[in-house]
Amino acid sequence: MVEFRSGVRVDPEILQRMGAAMVHRGPDDRGIYCEGRAGLALQRLSIIDLTTGHQPISNEDGTLWIVFNGEIYNHAALREQLESHGHRYTTRSDTETIVHLYEEYGKDCVQHLRGMFAFALWDTRKERFFAARDRFGIKPFYYCLTPERFLFGSEIKTLLAHPAVRPEFQQTVLPEYLAFGYLSGPETFYAGIRKLMPGHTLEVDASGQVAIEQYWELSTANDHVSHPAPYYVERYRELLEGAVSSHLMSDVPLGVFLSGGIDSSAVAALATKHRAAPVDTFSVGYEEATHSELPFARVAAQHLNSHHHEVVLSCQDFFDALPMLTWHEDEPIVWPSSVSLYFVARLAKQYVKVVLTGEGADETLAGYTRYAFTVKNAALDQYYRRMAPGFLRHALRELILTSHSFGANLRRKLSHTFLARDGASWEDFYFDNFFSAFTASDQATLLSDELCQELNSGAAYGNVRNYWEHSAGDLLQRLLYTDLKTYLVELLMKQDNMSMAASVESRVPFLDHELVEFALTIPRSVQIRGLAGKQVLKEAMANLLPRSVLHRRKLGFPTPWREWLSGPQLNFVEKMLLDGRSMERGLFRRSNVEQLFREHRHGYRDHSDRIWRLLTLELWHRVCLEGEAHDIRGAEPRGS
Repeated sequence: MVEFRSGVRVDPEILQRMGAAMVHRGPDDRGIYCEGRAGLALQRLSIIDLTTGHQPISNEDGTLWIVFNGEIYNHAALREQLESHGHRYTTRSDTETIVHLYEEYGKDCVQHLRGMFAFALWDTRKERFFAARDRFGIKPFYYCLTPERFLFGSEIKTLLAHPAVRPEFQQTVLPEYLAFGYLSGPETFYAGIRKLMPGHTLEVDASGQVAIEQYWELSTANDHVSHPAPYYVERYRELLEGAVSSHLMSDVPLGVFLSGGIDSSAVAALATKHRAAPVDTFSVGYEEATHSELPFARVAAQHLNSHHHEVVLSCQDFFDALPMLTWHEDEPIVWPSSVSLYFVARLAKQYVKVVLTGEGADETLAGYTRYAFTVKNAALDQYYRRMAPGFLRHALRELILTSHSFGANLRRKLSHTFLARDGASWEDFYFDNFFSAFTASDQATLLSDELCQELNSGAAYGNVRNYWEHSAGDLLQRLLYTDLKTYLVELLMKQDNMSMAASVESRVPFLDHELVEFALTIPRSVQIRGLAGKQVLKEAMANLLPRSVLHRRKLGFPTPWREWLSGPQLNFVEKMLLDGRSMERGLFRRSNVEQLFREHRHGYRDHSDRIWRLLTLELWHRVCLEGEAHDIRGAEPRGS
């Protein structure tokens, strides 16, 4: 933290209290620097340089101090360069490399870093604070700026531990949350608390003047020299091998999250190859066999001869964990898969401290079906709009969306096609089609009259629309760029929060920035075949993985949420969302919430995503704003 008022010094007890609020992120060690108007605190999960890597770390003369969260995978090469320039090290840690880089290059030090990072540095001579976040937002950075002080932390609860900060709902974010489930701009759910965006730096001087700059942008320019398909396969394999190899850097035991799909299996296969030994792999499943990836993970684990471990969750485990995981997330949980991610991280904690994951492959290699589907859907829509008059298109759209002739499942499938979408509106054609639980029109009837008057009707799409309009290249490249800037950032926050809740560090080799920059140059014809993407990865891994893994249908941490809502859990959720405590918040019309449950219960519409969105928002109010107990209850999930 930095105090701006003359003569006010940082209170070390408050600093320690803020650090202790996230002890789960670093139970191995803690440290503080507290001098005059500035203070830094760290809870350390010791991964590199276990003996001398204590933080905060300073430069040679103690004029620069840093706290750092993450890993710099090229720190050994950087150290060699910096030592040749006369910099003297006292540790073996990658943290110290950032200090010397800053001495050498100032704020341009971030251009030299290859890895995941969020760090904060205090320059005692200039009385200037400098912070940075990695290119994709793998590591978080939250801050609160007032006329009195600047506060920052890896989790929002760290800022709330300061006595001057009170949790207050920032209602203006509600439209974007109801649509997407997450916030893709710098806002958070808390008034006055913001996040530093990926690929940005932040500077604060002693008077409280703030400068935020973007230091990296992902190019989707369509001006690359075209190569034969084998070139892309070979080059991608080469870069991926290098990324996985660098991500194996660790002084503690390391493993891999394994779903049995191609992404995590590729990481596990390359880790096994570079270590020349079996690795520990970890998988999670549910008691409901149709939603369990465990059989697929076992196939991959057997092929790789890994030391394989599993955990099985029940419906009760899931619901018992929600309050506690809401507290860890600090904001409403976006996806039910966060729960399974936490439990597999907790399983991994029994054996390792670091895990590699397959996160990021889908968003860089067009792995989701929605990419190829949207490309084809857009082409068909252009033909459809030329051939069919507007009144006919409108009538057919209304028939699909409102007719009782369609069951919930058929209606859901048809609603994704150009027949039920307005091709003239990209919000409807893509964002509402694949992301929005509550569209703008849904929100107009859901939100209370008071909120409808207060909130901007276009607020739901503002942030994501800005990224879409800023994108370049062909349609596929624009889709990938937009998801990398929005959807993926939230996935990474989920990954970080849930693994750190179990005191485990997760790493994402598919998001090595040089690998991603290359992936975005791969032509659509090489990336996609039919509705299936990731063709480059499949061919690149053909000599290491069996066909059953390479061409397995993607599930992606599936959760039986829809099935559970056909049982007694639906009554439990409905009771919570309609009780006086929930309704008194004045956010939603009671009649609309009642209708939502009525339609879902009778199979007219599948509202499972909408119910999840409302439930997690209510849990967040109770746990994070009102301080309701969030201890996990119930029996331990079965593991092996």
